[in-house]
Amino acid sequence: MSKSTTVYDQHLWDNWIKNKDNEAADQLIKKYFYLVNYHVQRIAIHLPSSVSKDDITSLGLFGLYDALNKFEPSRDLKFDTYASFRIRGAIMDGLRKEDWLPRSIRDKAKTIERASQSLEQQLQRQPTSEEIGVVVGLSAKSVEEVVKDTLFVNVLSIEEKPKSSHEDYKEGIGYHIPSDPSNSPEHHILKAENIQDMEAAIKALNENEQMVVSLFYKEELTLTEIGHVLDLTTSRISQIHKRAIFKLRKQLS
Repeated sequence: MSKSTTVYDQHLWDNWIKNKDNEAADQLIKKYFYLVNYHVQRIAIHLPSSVSKDDITSLGLFGLYDALNKFEPSRDLKFDTYASFRIRGAIMDGLRKEDWLPRSIRDKAKTIERASQSLEQQLQRQPTSEEIGVVVGLSAKSVEEVVKDTLFVNVLSIEEKPKSSHEDYKEGIGYHIPSDPSNSPEHHILKAENIQDMEAAIKALNENEQMVVSLFYKEELTLTEIGHVLDLTTSRISQIHKRAIFKLRKQLS
């Protein structure tokens, strides 16, 4: 927990941990529900509009309740930090198990990728969403939307838990990898090169795109909060985010 824990909060925790009181659990879930909303809002940005936020919220609530059951107050760890890992992990696991990406989007993504590769060979540079759109018969906005939706598949794949006979690791939160055979000099060199490539790609973005990427991924602001910072609507920030993701798609994939 934390130094800001009130006497009432401590009473709830004591009642839950010692007695497994359901009413105390309900109150704690209400208190920390903002964490579920936070992760739902951030993850939903990367998903097609066909994916229900209510379904994502249900997954997040499962993660929050799981955190309540497994949290150990004796450890030097704040509950909201621990719960954040559990909530995000539960949402990612749930999305990974479901076929949440419509077949129509998968087909469009393949068409866009083929057109992109062909244009890149012809133009000797990365084609714009407008150029790809002309070839595949879609608007630039639709091309960027499809690319944004499908890139999240890579995130789910990268973050998949390693299989283990243990339900939990003693180390606690997040995804723990017991050993990493790729922890070699060659691996570190490639990783450094990838980071350099990503930094160069981000620098090639325009000022607003760089700002949105930085505020969203580094400062972890929501699109609405970024809109307040840049004095733009949430819808406009979403458009800038999608265009930035499209331009960075090679590095992200």
